[in-house]
Amino acid sequence: MIDCRNIIKEFGSPPQRILHDLTFKIKDGEFVSITGKSGSGKSTLLYIISSLDYPTSGTVIMDGEDIGEMSVKRIHEFRSENVGFIFQSHYLLPELTALENVLLSPRRINKQNDYLERAKELLEQMGAGSTQKKLPSQMSGGEQQRVAIARALIMNPKYIFADEPTGNLDSVSGNIVMNILKKINEQSSTTICMVTHDLEFASMASREILLVDGKIQDRI
Repeated sequence: MIDCRNIIKEFGSPPQRILHDLTFKIKDGEFVSITGKSGSGKSTLLYIISSLDYPTSGTVIMDGEDIGEMSVKRIHEFRSENVGFIFQSHYLLPELTALENVLLSPRRINKQNDYLERAKELLEQMGAGSTQKKLPSQMSGGEQQRVAIARALIMNPKYIFADEPTGNLDSVSGNIVMNILKKINEQSSTTICMVTHDLEFASMASREILLVDGKIQDRI
């Protein structure tokens, strides 16, 4: 479970408050969308929830551990063991094939051979089996994003954090990606927290957190 308590985030000098005293929980196995207009603080909140950034004040507790009190070593371990990230820009390494990109995390701990078959299976499940030997420049935008999702899933993470995962895709590819995420959530009980500006995609989540000027206005 993710337990966010009194989250405040400020930037600049004099400080500009972006997030205003947010308190909420995300239960294990939930699919939560974070929505709101541009500048409402959606991505800022996602980065704080996912441990990529820290609040100015407040607490984020994941699986009973206070993220703010973790050592650098522990936070890296926690992310490797529990967290997968998907971004609007896929961030695939251009010099690596799809299969090599998916195997990046296992490669860091010298276990790429142990995860090779899983990587191939994930690409097949994503409908991107034919991309195994392709470089990112040889793939469509939808294929690149599906490879990025496979990369996020390779270590069987408990949590997936997605920042506008369909933002650079056409409607067909966007629907494919959303259906993949929904299937992952339903079949594996993976907790998914996704930022999106698309109301249709937001409605596919089990719960919506609507941000207006850095405040939670509504929960569905």
